[in-house]
Amino acid sequence: MVNIKNIMKNNMVIKMSKITSEFSLFIKHLLRNRKIIFSLAYNDFKTKYAGSILGGIWAFIKPVVIIIVFWFVFQVGLKSTPIENFPFVLWLITALIPWFFFSDALLGATNSLYEYSYLVKKVKFRVSVLPMVKILSSFFVHIFFFILIFLMYIFYKYPITIYSIQVIYYTFAMIILLIGLSWVTSSLAVFLKDVGQFVEILLQILIWLTPILWNYKQTIPESKVWLLKLNPLFYIVDGFRDSFINQIWFFNRINDLIYFWAFTLITLLLGAYFFAKLRRHFADVL
Repeated sequence: MVNIKNIMKNNMVIKMSKITSEFSLFIKHLLRNRKIIFSLAYNDFKTKYAGSILGGIWAFIKPVVIIIVFWFVFQVGLKSTPIENFPFVLWLITALIPWFFFSDALLGATNSLYEYSYLVKKVKFRVSVLPMVKILSSFFVHIFFFILIFLMYIFYKYPITIYSIQVIYYTFAMIILLIGLSWVTSSLAVFLKDVGQFVEILLQILIWLTPILWNYKQTIPESKVWLLKLNPLFYIVDGFRDSFINQIWFFNRINDLIYFWAFTLITLLLGAYFFAKLRRHFADVL
């Protein structure tokens, strides 16, 4: 019995060693090849819309149209009133724009190994950075929309306060979460093509489960809000609204902060484990 326990313990140590090694190598490769990764991300953005008349402008048209549609449906059609003394459109875009970045990046990163299969087959290339290429490609587009939030607040004559600097922290937190999630989804997508479709459906569900289009403070009893907070995107969405609307520092929500980073760390470790376990089979399947 003792031997079995020792074997299990040794196996666990070996697995954790592989995971930490994979993550460490990812960080080193990311820093060492940052110029190549940025170049790949920029080329990814250009090739995505190559051949179309409007080119890269399409990357901006779709989110703007969606914002207008949601604004029209909720404010004009359903007569939504100002929320927390803020115009509905400001309250909406503050959460909707980071969601656009998250959903676009996760979808792209999930299929990154397929799109860059020629790099996967190169022995010396660190394939774990490929999801990061897609995340950066999406980030290039959404920098414009993050700036748009500030411009909209200025247009509506709402002051930009010191709390708004927190968007840097919440964007960073979202990117780290995306890396962990995309490691899991992209590595599984190589063997299960349905993963991409599953992620797309899941995102359609999450946009409604995450309080982006509706105010949870008016509909959910306070005793049940913890259920919403199980969704790590709640932390990001609420954080953006804390930065612009509620004016609350991220460290004042210590319980939410601890949960989010614990969830994100576990996701990163799980994603690193999947890559360490499955990487040697990627080239054979692709």
